[in-house]
Amino acid sequence: MFFFIVGNALFAQKGFQFYGNNSRKQQVSFKLINNLIVFPINVNGKKLSFILDTGVNKSILFSLSEIDSLALNNIEKVQLKGLGGGDYVDALLSRNNRIQIKNLISRNETIYVILRDQFDLSSRMGITIHGIIGNSLLKNVIVKINYKTKKLHFYNPTSYRYRKRRKRETLPLQFYRNKPYVDAQVQIDTIGTKKIPLKMLIDSGGSDALWLFEHSKEGIETPKRFFNDILGEGLSGTIYGNRSRIPEFYIGKFRINQPTVSFLDTLSTFNARGYKQRNGSIGGNILKRFKVWMDYPNKTITLQKNSFFKNDFNYNMSGLDVIYMGKTLVKELTSAEMNPSGKISNSETNVVSFVTSYAYTFKPSYKINRVVINSPAAKAGLLKGDVLLEINKQKVTNLTLNDIYALFQEKNNKIINLSIDRNGEILRYEFRLQKSV
Repeated sequence: MFFFIVGNALFAQKGFQFYGNNSRKQQVSFKLINNLIVFPINVNGKKLSFILDTGVNKSILFSLSEIDSLALNNIEKVQLKGLGGGDYVDALLSRNNRIQIKNLISRNETIYVILRDQFDLSSRMGITIHGIIGNSLLKNVIVKINYKTKKLHFYNPTSYRYRKRRKRETLPLQFYRNKPYVDAQVQIDTIGTKKIPLKMLIDSGGSDALWLFEHSKEGIETPKRFFNDILGEGLSGTIYGNRSRIPEFYIGKFRINQPTVSFLDTLSTFNARGYKQRNGSIGGNILKRFKVWMDYPNKTITLQKNSFFKNDFNYNMSGLDVIYMGKTLVKELTSAEMNPSGKISNSETNVVSFVTSYAYTFKPSYKINRVVINSPAAKAGLLKGDVLLEINKQKVTNLTLNDIYALFQEKNNKIINLSIDRNGEILRYEFRLQKSV
């Protein structure tokens, strides 16, 4: 049970609490990268970047070497197990840490630190990611996620009042091990209209649209049109499955047409299947099509369509897994206009010549981390370790990782021209994006 003290604006329950004058709400800007929410959090006085992940019940830090100046309290060694077919991973458990998001503060947070960041989130996101946070942040507040404006709005549940809107729908949440689940339906067979009821994890930390666990219920099986792929990296190793597309997905009154879906094998999801009723996950590529209210205290989720709702569901059709590999020093040509007096000109003078100079700046660089077998990129001859230089005559140093994947998702049969560096040799390749499902 919660209670509210007017003077301190303080919740009694352990976890994040509102302090200071603004006790009713708190707004935070975020970056939307590959359908994931990245926002700043202050941990023991140090500003770090976290992913908001409703699919985790622990706060986790990665890449300890990058944040070795961070002071952690009351440390002990533990082991963690997550998605993927690998073993347990070594971690540190640290208690009694202070985490702050403006005036939203927790003074007694438990944090897990992964000692070996085998899936290197930072290189896969293109920016430094220090950790993920979920239940500990959300359990005492109501959060509105506005994917269009890229704003998180945190509300005090004792004072927040929902506004009734015809276009919104509120659905009940069920919790298992502090993770939120919602009822949904799916149509998998293209022949007929059979709807299969589902119990789905709300997973804002997953970039795909839908994950379904094969054979977790009768009828949940990979359609005839699919391709096998590496879906990502979990805490316990690589996650494998079949990518496909299904006719319809239903959540509440909302019908979502032709979403992409990944069917996960039993090995990759063995740990997740501990909750026998679970059939899969709803990820960021579905959630971003709504304005979302996550209300853990009252166990509800409220959805309202936004302008992303009717966008097509696309996926990487190149077969390339590209990762960020740090900053590189780039020499760029610059020119300054000159007037007859030899001074740099402005709009009020007559320009007669140019002075050419060069500037050196640090810009992002990217390389191929993996090439999917039999994909367009593989057939063209691209290899793991190739360093990207240009994509369709655009220098990759001027692109973000999001920009690169957007090019790989544009449209079927689009021509991709790549310039790459392979062990010091500059090579050029061309292939067409190929829609498999």
